[in-house]
Amino acid sequence: MKKSAPDQPVYAQIALDICARIARGDLKENTKFSGRSMMSSEYGVSPETIRRALNLLQDDDIVEVHHNSGVVIKSKENALKYLQQYSFTNDIHNLKLQLKDLMKERDLLDQKIVLLVEHIIDLNDRFSYTDPLRKFEFEIPENSSLIGLTVKDAAFYQHTQATVIAIRRGKQMILSPGPDARFEAKDVIIVIGSVDLASRVEAFLAQ
Repeated sequence: MKKSAPDQPVYAQIALDICARIARGDLKENTKFSGRSMMSSEYGVSPETIRRALNLLQDDDIVEVHHNSGVVIKSKENALKYLQQYSFTNDIHNLKLQLKDLMKERDLLDQKIVLLVEHIIDLNDRFSYTDPLRKFEFEIPENSSLIGLTVKDAAFYQHTQATVIAIRRGKQMILSPGPDARFEAKDVIIVIGSVDLASRVEAFLAQ
């Protein structure tokens, strides 16, 4: 049975607490402990909440509920398993939360990169004669050795000193392609760099 993760309902928290008491030896195997009414007073919850907590533990053979005569501790070993499963589920839950936060951060960073690239392109178009960094566009020939390589594998910047800021592929514009972006034939790559890079890029694409 799958155990509850953080933010679990009260009855699941109570079930976890009872398991911890069994594991510590506060509640021993084959002994009875208080019924629902006394436990509801102890935990400050309704008898129905206690009933649901005990049902969780009974489903996992940790306790055995005897109506009108209390609850018998059945297995310390199963109580330990319950706690271990909770710990595992708790770890997975926390990792998922961390992943969700990182994905949000990545999405925000991607948005900032796209806005920055668009701003660079806009400034370059309007002030192309005064900016020492120019924007250039080159089409990848069908026989280029770059086809199928990623930006990283091709070591594009190392060979040309030009930075790829976008790739136009048909009607699709790929802004700020990462190092794993792969070149295809007829791609139009948009780069920025010094005014003397055009010949280096053309020679590199023609290899």
